[in-house]
Amino acid sequence: MTANGCEAEAAALDRTWAEPPGLHGWIATIDHHRIGRRFIVTAFVFFVLAGLIAAAMRLQLAWAENDLIGPDLYNQLFSMHGTAMMFLFAVPVMEAMGIYLVPILVGARAIAFPRLNAFSYWMLLFGGIMLFTAFLFDTAPEAGWFSYPPLASSEFSAGKRQDVWSQLITFSEMSALLGAINIIVTAFKLRTPGMSLGKTPLFVWALVITSFMILFAMPTVMLGTGFLLTDRLVSTRFFDPSHGGDALLWQHLFWFFGHPEVYIIFLPALGMISQILPAFCRRRIFGYFGLLLAMGVTGVLSFGLWVHHMFATGLPPIGMSFFTAASFLIAIPTGLQIFCWIATISGSGEVRFASPMLYVTAFFFIFIIGGLSGLMLGSMALDQQLHDSYFVVAHLHYVLIGGAVFPLFGAFHYWFPKMTGRLLSEALARWSFWLFFIGFNVAFFPMHMLGLQGMTRRVYTYGADAGWQVLNQVSTAGALLIAMAVLLFICNVWRSLRHGHQAGSNPWAASTLEWFTPSPPPPYSFVRQRVVASRDPLWDAEAPGEVTGLPVDVRSTLVTHLVDARPDHVELLVSPSVAPFLTALAVSAMFIGTIYSPWAVVWGGVFVAAALVYWFWPSRKETEQHVSHEMKPWDDLKKARS
Repeated sequence: MTANGCEAEAAALDRTWAEPPGLHGWIATIDHHRIGRRFIVTAFVFFVLAGLIAAAMRLQLAWAENDLIGPDLYNQLFSMHGTAMMFLFAVPVMEAMGIYLVPILVGARAIAFPRLNAFSYWMLLFGGIMLFTAFLFDTAPEAGWFSYPPLASSEFSAGKRQDVWSQLITFSEMSALLGAINIIVTAFKLRTPGMSLGKTPLFVWALVITSFMILFAMPTVMLGTGFLLTDRLVSTRFFDPSHGGDALLWQHLFWFFGHPEVYIIFLPALGMISQILPAFCRRRIFGYFGLLLAMGVTGVLSFGLWVHHMFATGLPPIGMSFFTAASFLIAIPTGLQIFCWIATISGSGEVRFASPMLYVTAFFFIFIIGGLSGLMLGSMALDQQLHDSYFVVAHLHYVLIGGAVFPLFGAFHYWFPKMTGRLLSEALARWSFWLFFIGFNVAFFPMHMLGLQGMTRRVYTYGADAGWQVLNQVSTAGALLIAMAVLLFICNVWRSLRHGHQAGSNPWAASTLEWFTPSPPPPYSFVRQRVVASRDPLWDAEAPGEVTGLPVDVRSTLVTHLVDARPDHVELLVSPSVAPFLTALAVSAMFIGTIYSPWAVVWGGVFVAAALVYWFWPSRKETEQHVSHEMKPWDDLKKARS
């Protein structure tokens, strides 16, 4: 088709995929680009709030016998910090990157279930608002982000603090489960023709494996929090040993989710690294199938490590020895990935150390330290000596921040031009990186020594004779450097959105399909879906082919076969609607109501049912579109078009 024909096709798609104007359009949007950006911004807001809470805790611990923060408020602070970081930032932001990027990485026009995607965002937002509103009214959780009974029972935590925590888990995990379903279906069924499973980008594979882990891991913690809520609300006794319950049951349910969650956060970061390295090393990734196998093995082994967190609970030593072995074994696939990345870098003629590459390089340094301390804690004997000490705090942050947040910031810098059409300031990005890198190590490395000296976790003060003040002050200084780095990053984003240089469609000269679209992409991503022949279509000698024949007067995308991505049929997509927002409001009201009365399930269910009826009731326009564009197999559609 001529250039004028492509322009006419794009104009028709602009009209078809246009969203309602004003507030109604803002609420009703189902565009995965807009929803993905909202997820990222919302998760980052929770990251900043949790970081401010951490800064307050570090100020409290900077001096011995400090009375800046009392014990009750401190309990709420460390519970809020961990809860917000793990449930409102770490998992949601990784899924958010997938929600935005997976459809365009696989060459699809949209995500598989657009309205479900919008609903999952509203659930995360409303859950986070509930948690921080409770904090403002002195009703924040106080038993940690792990909420162990009996500390979380009514006997030791009166009021509604732990009930708020239990329902926050329901909000966030429901959002994560729905996002996982969307990512899996999009990656498996909406890949563009030619993109077989062996040609799918590694970041997409990382999100697919992570999504399957979410489906298996998160129902256990939702079940556990349901048990905890009924223990507190209607006096069931799931975790009360005096009435036949078992407090260790909670730990098994929680850590069967909790340890895979570390890898649910970690695996997408590994995919980001595998996506960033080729662009800055100017060569194809080394060991594609080895990297893919390593991610899959890591995902499977992560479910065999949960007792790693329970070595001090008195379980039989012979049983715990298997979990020690698994803790050592899981280091092997991670080591394989690191060697593949080193081979990619060493085989490059010239490595460009732009800001995304700086964050990836920092990952190697920081994560290896965290991994080595993890092997130490995997030993039963040493773990029992270091359990609940600041050594564990240091290890946790070296793994999660070094293994996930540094690659995530690299991915922000890498894909920011795609999302906004503008480049971040490289000078400000480098200042932010070095402040973050130095501040992180100054903040968390001394915690290893504090733990070895006997400082326990979750204490709000300590005696002057303990000898911990100097190391705590060094750690607090590092935390302030991290705060400066994050503030500089926010300023860089704010400035670049208004005055940043225009990025163009592919500023990094990368190889994958997301860089084939304009920056930022239109709601339909591609005027014509592409046909690919390799894992790096933009580096091929010939430009990717095109899919023709898709209708332009209705929202649609091409569905392909699972293994080889052969075209199967054209799927009609739903239009924007406020139904996901209304349904999320109804479900949120029901969840919050159950904090106070079990009858909220009954009465709230009525409003949820009404919202779902409205959601699935077809409009006249949608009915007419489905009648006029009856779903047909691709071969029949090609014949009709020809």
